[in-house]
Amino acid sequence: MNQSASAAAAPAQGPADPYALRPQDAQDPPTTFTGRLRHLGPGLVLSAAVVGSGELIVTTSLGAEAGFVLLWLVVISTAVKVWVQMELARWTILTGKPALEGYSQVGPRIGRVGWINWLWIGMDFAKMLQRGGIIGGTASALSIIWPIHGEPLSFGSLAIWTVIVMATTVLLLQSGRYSAVERVTVATVVLFTASIVALALGLPLTEFAYGLDDLGTGLSFMIPAGTVGIAVAMFGLTGVGADEMTTYTYWCMEKGYARWTGPDDGSEARARRAEGWLRVMRLDVGVSWLVCTVCTLSFYVIGASVLHPQGLVPEGNAMISTLARIYTDTMGEWGLTLFVVGAVAVLFSTNVGSTASVPRLWTNTLGLLGVIDWTDMKVRTRTIRILTCCLPPLWASFFLFLQSPVIMVQIGGIAGGIFLLAVVVAVWYLRTTEVDRRFRANRWLTGALVVSSALIAVLGVYSVLEVFGVSVGG
Repeated sequence: MNQSASAAAAPAQGPADPYALRPQDAQDPPTTFTGRLRHLGPGLVLSAAVVGSGELIVTTSLGAEAGFVLLWLVVISTAVKVWVQMELARWTILTGKPALEGYSQVGPRIGRVGWINWLWIGMDFAKMLQRGGIIGGTASALSIIWPIHGEPLSFGSLAIWTVIVMATTVLLLQSGRYSAVERVTVATVVLFTASIVALALGLPLTEFAYGLDDLGTGLSFMIPAGTVGIAVAMFGLTGVGADEMTTYTYWCMEKGYARWTGPDDGSEARARRAEGWLRVMRLDVGVSWLVCTVCTLSFYVIGASVLHPQGLVPEGNAMISTLARIYTDTMGEWGLTLFVVGAVAVLFSTNVGSTASVPRLWTNTLGLLGVIDWTDMKVRTRTIRILTCCLPPLWASFFLFLQSPVIMVQIGGIAGGIFLLAVVVAVWYLRTTEVDRRFRANRWLTGALVVSSALIAVLGVYSVLEVFGVSVGG
């Protein structure tokens, strides 16, 4: 009896499973602001994925096209989506289930999973070209700094750097541990935030200076005629997307928010723990939003201040070389170095975020489909490691050997627009069926969620109509 009791009281050997809720893993949440800051992390991992090629290339291009007039929309577009992200994360912390498991509960089901899961699978295949472009964009920026073989941006230089970027990312993440992901992404987030913000703040010292009048125009809350399409594009392409909302729930679990909350035993103590860890999560989301907004504003200001007056709206990875040349002409070598370092940090962090998150989502999907046992920690970790090694070479091959076919772009546009709508549907379904009234009683948060959901629904419908060639607005 004594030996049995001792065995029962002994802590479990090895690392705790972040996807399993056990009473012995429950921890009281921090009660001070400083204490909550010490438990941040998932939001910064998400920031590394969000502030990527979209902000570097697309947001800068939008600023180049529209000028300062839509600056205000950057703040709105990054802020409005976090309420859906926050609601989905709250459901995860309270139930101990990641997003794809929640999506499988939303009918109608097709086979072993729900329709939203199949939509995610289709969207992820469509996004493989995009991820190859992120690897290629990182290689392009590094090729500008150090060509290695041949001229900058030559095929030989790009091929070598692509292999280096891919191998470095896989080696950094091979352990499959969340702590490794967090360390790498926090470092890159600090680096790219500092460099890009410094670059935007340094522009007033150049011939492309901007002033308070420009910023005032940008905060006038107007959408001039002919810029509706640009405005909608900015709303859709900046801030947290549907795939990042999904991924965030996995990082919340691996950080420990759900495990520290513990299983729902109906007790008041558990409810208080849950409320405490939900406060930590909300602060984490807020810090992530701040980083994304500051970086996105910086990219937009660069486009509006440097490119718009010259009538330059470069597309694709040409943005990197075009801006690099402009900074060399206006700021000298320090401007070029600062920009390229920021570009490398932004793109590499996005690559790390994708390489860390996508294998987890596919592993969970394989579990839902019955291919593997997701609840077996050893099987899950091994599968994540295998996919971490296998997926990046596949993505990189698209960059090196294929052009981006129109059909893949169309599939990605359709899937992305519908997936945003699907996530909103899933969030409201899960909130209604599995979140206790106690945790959804805040009318202010509910109101914000309603506004966020409505705007995302409009965006989703608009995106799908645009893909099919139905023009809405000017």
